[in-house]
Amino acid sequence: QARTLLSHGCKGFLATIHDTTSDVPSIYDLPIVSEFPDVFLDELPGIPPVREVEFSIELIPGAEPISKAPCRMAPIELKE
Repeated sequence: QARTLLSHGCKGFLATIHDTTSDVPSIYDLPIVSEFPDVFLDELPGIPPVREVEFSIELIPGAEPISKAPCRMAPIELKE
């Protein structure tokens, strides 16, 4: 009904309500966390240490990126 009214030129408004009075949800409220408690730590150990980059991609100066269309697939192959 709203779609037909909008298509006839009526104006529509959308409002959302967000409950800001509720407590902040805990990670333990998630079912997956309570199912596997040994996987999730109680407290994070901190930021991971800075590590060196172990690989790099050598670029040829002046080379342009390859511009090639992707291979087309039949719709049946895309479903797989």
